[in-house]
Amino acid sequence: MADTGEQYEASASALGYLFQFAKALHICIEQWMSGDMDWSVAVEAADDVEIHQGPDTRLIQLKQRADGVRMTDLAEDLWKTLRIWAEAAKADRIVLAETKLFLLTTAEIPEGSAAFCLQPRSSQHRDEDRALNMLREARRASKATKGSLPKCFDAFDNLDRGDRPLQRSLMSRIEILSGTPDIKEVRTALQGLAAFAVGHEAAKAFLVRLEGWFYDRVIEQMQTPGGRPVTGIEFDEMLSDLQRQFRHDNLPIDPDISGMDSDPSQAGDQQFVRQLGLIGVGADRIGLAVRDYVRAFAQRSRWSTENLLRAGELGKYERKLVEEWQSRFAEMAEELGPEATEEEKKKEARLIYRWVDREARFPIRSGCDETFVTKGSYHMLADELKVGWHPDFSARLIALLEPARAR
Repeated sequence: MADTGEQYEASASALGYLFQFAKALHICIEQWMSGDMDWSVAVEAADDVEIHQGPDTRLIQLKQRADGVRMTDLAEDLWKTLRIWAEAAKADRIVLAETKLFLLTTAEIPEGSAAFCLQPRSSQHRDEDRALNMLREARRASKATKGSLPKCFDAFDNLDRGDRPLQRSLMSRIEILSGTPDIKEVRTALQGLAAFAVGHEAAKAFLVRLEGWFYDRVIEQMQTPGGRPVTGIEFDEMLSDLQRQFRHDNLPIDPDISGMDSDPSQAGDQQFVRQLGLIGVGADRIGLAVRDYVRAFAQRSRWSTENLLRAGELGKYERKLVEEWQSRFAEMAEELGPEATEEEKKKEARLIYRWVDREARFPIRSGCDETFVTKGSYHMLADELKVGWHPDFSARLIALLEPARAR
């Protein structure tokens, strides 16, 4: 097991990545709310967060630090950031004239420091020449010979070597903002935006799905060399689709559930499987029935856990399913009469089940028409013997259970 120090460093590093992801998502929502879809956002590409909008590029460095930490003229956060940007500019990986560089930190910026002088112009404290002089002076005064600072100093010095001095150009592109919201505050802001999009009651469930999609998408981008950034059009399509799923007349269908597989052998003792066995349904169709049952059970459970269902909604839905089944079941019993043979009963029962399998489509809400919800809900009702297919399903299955109950 790692010692306490290692655990702290690992936690801080993980928290930093989560902060980066959350902030990138927040930026995407802000970009989307601007109404302009001509943008893209990438994480851990040219910088922590890279934004392209039209001809402009914004590179963002994010620093989350404990309360009381101050960004002095020799702060590693400041110099490590300068090194990243200096090396990129020197190697022409970024075009300074077309790139804005932002350092967002939760740390304090001491008044009169270099970082203080690199705040946005709106702060009325911006003085690029003074900031550059202070950084040069700090670099000269530093006695550091080990650690990261010497390499940072070298990268900064290298900017002005050769026939193309770039230190002053770099200063002109940098903006440093202190008091940046930390991960907790960013997540609170995301919750607020989610509530604005779908209402307070569904905000948490909406945000869980939005974060899940975004994190998967960013991981895909990061795992692929030159991976595609999240684009404004792509984000708009996803967000609009997610909003539609949370409308008053709809419920979300989650991809991890709609793609869920199942093992029919694990459901052999369940009543809905026995019901299918009574009427001679084949193994392949039983496998599909188990799949629908598992998906419907999982999705309904998630809706309930997330409080997305209205009071009594599931009961009302099941009552509708039962009543639709009742009329067909009664008609079958009437047509068969008391003298029907077992083969005749099975044949008619398979027609009732075929109706469930192929025709019965009753959305729990008008916009939620995923077929596994209806079919799986019927199997859940069959499991409780509230519906059935064989004319004598109740008596047959109770008889099967009696010996087991007697033991």
